Parts: sequence; structure tokens; C-alpha cells
Amino acid sequence: MVNGIERPLDLLNNSRGKEVLVYLKGDKQVVGTLLAFDIHINLVLDNIREIENNEVKRKFGLTFLRGDTIIFISPASTALKKEV
Repeated sequence: MVNGIERPLDLLNNSRGKEVLVYLKGDKQVVGTLLAFDIHINLVLDNIREIENNEVKRKFGLTFLRGDTIIFISPASTALKKEV
């Protein structure tokens, strides 16, 4: 057990209310505050910023991301130290 993570969804539980970096199919990256998720890894994020070439391309408010479009999710606090 590392940082209280025993199962994969524990990472998402620990990230609720915090910023996460999400890589999507089609080579898209977004950063937003994780509000909710389900067992299919469908996500509800707020204050989303689409990132392209380490710059904010577009901003969105409350957004639903479908789980089958997600490649990976990372806590933004660790993933964005050098990127954004």
C-alpha cells in the first residue's frame, strides 16, 4: 500500500476535489477539478482547461468525460510540475 492506495479507484477517491490531468484519445490533454466518477471511469470535472503544447488552448466549465475516451488520469499536483 502506497499513500493509502490499495485499489485502482482509491487514487480517484483521493483525488476528489483536486485537480487531475487526463489524457484522452485523439492526443488531447485536459486538466480540471475531479468532482465525481463511477466504475466505468466516467468523470465529472469542473474548470477544465484543454492543454496543447504546454499552453491552455480552451476552457470549459462543468464537464462529463466518458470513460472509454480516457487513456490515463494522473493527480495534477505531480503530473504538472514541469508541464503547465
